[in-house]
Amino acid sequence: MLTRRKQTPIDKIFYALGDPTRRALLTAISSGPIAMSHLAKPLDISLAAVAQHVEVLEDSGLVRTEKVGRVRLCRVEPSGLRSAERWIADQRAVWERRLDRLGMFLDEEK
Repeated sequence: MLTRRKQTPIDKIFYALGDPTRRALLTAISSGPIAMSHLAKPLDISLAAVAQHVEVLEDSGLVRTEKVGRVRLCRVEPSGLRSAERWIADQRAVWERRLDRLGMFLDEEK
């Protein structure tokens, strides 16, 4: 039986990336620093909704925000994406080794 555990950093990253609106926001932010107010326009959602999504992205380590005067700027935090990339690469390596062993086993059976 699986038990619920505290979210790890990688859990937060994949949770953040699991939502299409947050992925769209991340894509927009990856073009360069952007004011949070500008993120809402193309998505036709409220500024409050954008702020909630950005908060999830920031909590996951994928985005960093800073207040510059009266504007809140959003920037991509590359280290968050690198963490996800490392996790995926590690999982790929595990499965490639397993499949290689299965292939060798099947070749021996012939």
